[in-house]
Amino acid sequence: MVSPTLTRPPASRARLRSGTLSARIVATAARWIYDGRRVDMQGLADELGVSRVTLFRRIGSREELISRALWLLTERMLEIVVARWEAERPEGELHTPGTIRHINAIVSQDTGLRRLLDDEPALTMRVLTDPRGRVQTGIVAFIEELLRRDVAEFGLVTLIEPGALAYALVRLGESFLYADVLAARKPDVATANRLQQALIEGILP
Repeated sequence: MVSPTLTRPPASRARLRSGTLSARIVATAARWIYDGRRVDMQGLADELGVSRVTLFRRIGSREELISRALWLLTERMLEIVVARWEAERPEGELHTPGTIRHINAIVSQDTGLRRLLDDEPALTMRVLTDPRGRVQTGIVAFIEELLRRDVAEFGLVTLIEPGALAYALVRLGESFLYADVLAARKPDVATANRLQQALIEGILP
């Protein structure tokens, strides 16, 4: 059988350079957010050695850039939490609850994200919680995959189908982790952990 990759036309050098530049822009913005720096388009352009026109042409709006940068940071976080929980997970324990606990811990302690939420709460929450955006949809898909793994490996019986449960778990986490922005309440990681585990296992908290 001929490998599918061999049948694809070679990418042009211009397209490769464009893709590389876009990735560099997003990675730089992600680093700035992680470090607690404001994502300033002119500053990014200066650091990358490109014009603002090039920056906007490659990425689009500033909000789109922040969305892509936050998703990049989220992807890296998800890799970390899986590795951490799987390294410490007792034999027979579900994959989902422990992984979510690690997610909650990292998100609640992320100083860069907290700075972004403090400085630009409306924009940040819009990016983080948009049901059509890459961050929330990506996390929901990740949690659904974990739930289906627990169903297959441990016979977990969920109260509702895994896709809907994953969405509920993510929305519940958001309501407690971002409580200060959403409802002027103190974020409550412990309660989020208990309620999410109860939903997953179908038990009373």
